[in-house]
Amino acid sequence: MAAVSKSLLLRLSSGVKFSGRLISVPVPKRGSSTDETSSNEALVSRIHDESTGIRTLTLNNPRKRNALGRDMLQSLQDELDNCSFNSVDKDNPVRVLVIAANGPVFSAGHDLKELTSEAGSNKHGEIFDKASKLMTSLQALPVPVIAKVRGLATAAGCQLVASCDVAIATEDAQFATPGVRVGLFCSTPGVAVARAVPHKLAMLMLLTGDPIDARAALSNGLVSRVVPSDRLDEETDALARKIASYSAAVLALGKSNFYKQVLEDTARAYDVSGAAMVDNLGYDDAQAGIDAFIAKRQQPKWADK
Repeated sequence: MAAVSKSLLLRLSSGVKFSGRLISVPVPKRGSSTDETSSNEALVSRIHDESTGIRTLTLNNPRKRNALGRDMLQSLQDELDNCSFNSVDKDNPVRVLVIAANGPVFSAGHDLKELTSEAGSNKHGEIFDKASKLMTSLQALPVPVIAKVRGLATAAGCQLVASCDVAIATEDAQFATPGVRVGLFCSTPGVAVARAVPHKLAMLMLLTGDPIDARAALSNGLVSRVVPSDRLDEETDALARKIASYSAAVLALGKSNFYKQVLEDTARAYDVSGAAMVDNLGYDDAQAGIDAFIAKRQQPKWADK
């Protein structure tokens, strides 16, 4: 999706429609943050395309390499908590969520200035709790989440990519869990990374801190697709539009079942998934789609469209 100028965002922050889109600047900078944004900038910007239901959340602190500091984490969480399934947003539904970033670095991970001994273990625990809640929230959302990755994603930034349902990266993107180099093992990022790539590669990344390139990330399952840098917007938008064209109810059921069944042994996974398919067949959209296929008609209009 094309970038929107700061001036345009500010002019349309009241929710004015523009070319079929609702564009707004959400969550203001929180006063206690160590994130170095200026007073009139938001840590996370939001663009919502009304015509497709595609919402893009953009990390907006490039001067700090989009570090996932306490306030950045909270800003992202606030956005997720107020997504489409919330009654406040029911007239402006989200069908696909895209996580992007401004600047040459997708995210450098946690803000180490918040992790010094002066902050204390209670504050440290709060930060990791916020990060863990955010990562699990992404997979609990009833809409697909796409990470749109340009540049470097390290530590919790790499964790964020691994926690999304799908990830599209540029050819020059890199991914790393380099905490060991500063004496802080990337234990929580390792949770998501180890569930996305083979354990041997996960441990190599965690033990050395060395980055892997986009092609290695693709071949090992950390990202879904690698594209030239000048095609990232186009390819991400095309994928989001394709997914958004399907039944939202069916996507929500399918995503929920996927994350349930992958935690089970094979036999139990088939039990869980079989029950999900039976439930799915009770959906009006499923029966409309099957009827259209049998009759060789075009894809039906889904109930939520």
